[in-house]
Amino acid sequence: MSATPPEAPPKCPLCPRLVAYRLENEHAHPEWFNGAAPSFGDPGARLLVVGLAPGRTGANRTGRPFTGDYAGELLYGTLKKFGFAKGEYRADPNDGFTLIGAMITNAVRCAPPENKPTPEETKTCRPFLSARIAALTQLKVIVALGAIAHENVLRAHNIKPNGFKFAHAAESALPSGQMLLSSYHCSRYNTQTRRLTPEMFEAVFARAAQIAG
Repeated sequence: MSATPPEAPPKCPLCPRLVAYRLENEHAHPEWFNGAAPSFGDPGARLLVVGLAPGRTGANRTGRPFTGDYAGELLYGTLKKFGFAKGEYRADPNDGFTLIGAMITNAVRCAPPENKPTPEETKTCRPFLSARIAALTQLKVIVALGAIAHENVLRAHNIKPNGFKFAHAAESALPSGQMLLSSYHCSRYNTQTRRLTPEMFEAVFARAAQIAG
């Protein structure tokens, strides 16, 4: 059996609930991407950003992580501010926006109902995350957006998450020599409630830029 590739097939069949949700969206919006959203960015990335899963009207619609929903505005703007991107982000996968030394992926590649994948779905999709991390030979730092992404990065390194508690701006040294930085997710809810401010988010990426070199 061949090793797991770093990207899931667009019409990945592994999670029945997610497949059913994809088919619902395909029926309602056949013009959307409606598939396992591929990672986006630089194959020579020193920074990997790991989100939770594609949003229904975000990456599930556009085919590019964090593109088409509010979270992408803060994330891509912050990456550009710290030199990890160039161009003008317009929430369109054809906008020419480019990542430099960075890549974005998700712990779960297919959109889940209510943006909530089950533990079984995150486990099923984890080999793609492990393969994505392994394929980035220049990787220095991983930024996990939210507790589920944090847990899945640790489990992808065969680390039980109870030893590395999730907290905003937490730093965990991975056995691979990489550093895991964790952040509250840049969702509209977190930013509107001020659980996450732009300043808090930028501080995590300032530290990531320092580690990435």
